[in-house]
Amino acid sequence: MGDVAKLAGVSHQTVSRVLNNHPNVSSKTQERVESAIATLGYRRNTAARSLVTRRSRTIGVLACETGQYGPANTLLGVEQAGREAGYFVSIASLREVTSPSINDAIAHFRSQSVDGIVILVPHPDILAVLRDVTVPVPMVAVGAGAGNQLTGASLNQRLGARLAVEHLVALDHRHIAHISGPPHWIDAAERINGWREALGNAGLEAEILLEGAWDAASGYSAGQALVNLPAVTAVFVANDQMAVGVLRAIQEAGLRVPGDLSVVGYDDQPEAAYFLPPLTTVRQDFEELGRRCMAAVLHRLEGEGGGGEQLVSPRLVVRATTGPPSPDSHAY
Repeated sequence: MGDVAKLAGVSHQTVSRVLNNHPNVSSKTQERVESAIATLGYRRNTAARSLVTRRSRTIGVLACETGQYGPANTLLGVEQAGREAGYFVSIASLREVTSPSINDAIAHFRSQSVDGIVILVPHPDILAVLRDVTVPVPMVAVGAGAGNQLTGASLNQRLGARLAVEHLVALDHRHIAHISGPPHWIDAAERINGWREALGNAGLEAEILLEGAWDAASGYSAGQALVNLPAVTAVFVANDQMAVGVLRAIQEAGLRVPGDLSVVGYDDQPEAAYFLPPLTTVRQDFEELGRRCMAAVLHRLEGEGGGGEQLVSPRLVVRATTGPPSPDSHAY
């Protein structure tokens, strides 16, 4: 740093201000310092800095199901936000959500002296385990719910489900089925609740609930059962991957989408616009969710509190898989 200061013709403290993005540095001075840094190939000694600040500049992220679209993109949002804030992200991915695996991951983070922990496991069991875990750093979780000590940020799953069902109700559908994700997932349970609420608000019964496993194969199996229920004219599917299987089952049964059955998915994966027909779905901003979780843990790290639960709102994207039930549909 002394070499950088000498070449730029400034003080050691000025170089430090530039490196820490301090506002009280003129643009001309900043340019000279940045030019000297580039010329000398200067890099901070992060180990020495950690000894001085007593911080590792590392955030631990506990995740599972990272092959799924939602968790993968939430993780991406966390990593990007951490990098922008000058933090490295250390990831521990769980193969299964058990007390030993969770405790092992937390122990791993503690051995790395992480400054905070973000939990990306939308599973109620992990919240129960973490209630009994004491760590000396801030810890926040996705979807923990308002009032939980781990509250960080959540996608408004109930709202998204209500948007999907209200859209179908507005099209005059009266028998709307739901294909859910695994019920032990917090997100799946909240989407079920939103489906029920929207139907109840419209004076309709929540009659048909089929369980899936987030993948296209389980959607296909549920879709095969669905096409044998002639009263049903629409289905809200808990994610786009299962909706792919549902669309295939409907096509194989010789039925039309949306003429015989309207379909709404959830997540708005990039491929959803290219399904045949293009899928009406609920868009979620997973990267924004990740950014807000990182912001929450950094706020706590600086002693500013978490600011309460941060809700990220979804929005409905209407495409070609929904329409009013036709008089000659399989329901008549």
